[in-house]
Amino acid sequence: MPKSDATVPEPQRSAIYTGSVIHRRYRPRVHKLKYSVFWLLLDLDEIDSLSGRSRIFSRNRFNLFSFFDRDYVGKTTRPIREQIDGYLADAGIPGGGRIEVLTMPRILGYAFNPLSVFYCYDRAGALSALLYEVSNTFGERHSYLIPVTNPDERPIRQSIEKSFFVSPFLEMNLHYDFRMEPPQSTVAVGIAARDAEGPMINAVLRADRVELTDKALLRAFVQFPLLTLKVVAGIHWEAVLLVLKRVGLKRKPEPPLQPVSLGSGFPSGTRSVKAG
Repeated sequence: MPKSDATVPEPQRSAIYTGSVIHRRYRPRVHKLKYSVFWLLLDLDEIDSLSGRSRIFSRNRFNLFSFFDRDYVGKTTRPIREQIDGYLADAGIPGGGRIEVLTMPRILGYAFNPLSVFYCYDRAGALSALLYEVSNTFGERHSYLIPVTNPDERPIRQSIEKSFFVSPFLEMNLHYDFRMEPPQSTVAVGIAARDAEGPMINAVLRADRVELTDKALLRAFVQFPLLTLKVVAGIHWEAVLLVLKRVGLKRKPEPPLQPVSLGSGFPSGTRSVKAG
């Protein structure tokens, strides 16, 4: 039989991840919370095709679910991929491969992501860096870019000094330690914050992969209705509980001048890259 010239399409990398987040505070008062949530893992090169064939997911326009480029990375009109590739180049980290982001989408036009994680691969397909984009409820965001020195290590362990104000109940003189399981059938993100006295707070995200289809998105909408609004409401409710526990408020400093800080793996410790 003659050979077929048809090429087999690559499997879709984008997916839905459903799971939970657990926060534990150890000092000065013990406090714990747990909530169920879902995230989208989006390959930046697949977003347009996903939007084109979906009735309920769009890029840069209103829909039941949507992804707006301006919600991420620097406050510029440059494409997200171009910005991140620039950050990688400035830091001397190999790039040029796929970039995937684990994030909550806009739901009915509204989104708030305390944390979005960008998985950055080199041209050979190896994970070369992780970019942790953090947002606070004051309308600010900042990213921590950390190289992956051993892409075969599991879990991936990374660290960085805190340089961005997130919670009015946490000091700035903290050190973050990350434990990461990159997205496969499951995904896990662990973040521990410590100071000179020891552990302060710990957060763990765990979720299972589901194929990204309109049917699965509708199921997620029913299972987690108005998720992004609930996240913000939950943050403020937990703030009330911490005040009632007499956890003191901290003064908010100005945000970092540069949009990205570089983590461990650099001899000078934490430093910044310039805006694109």
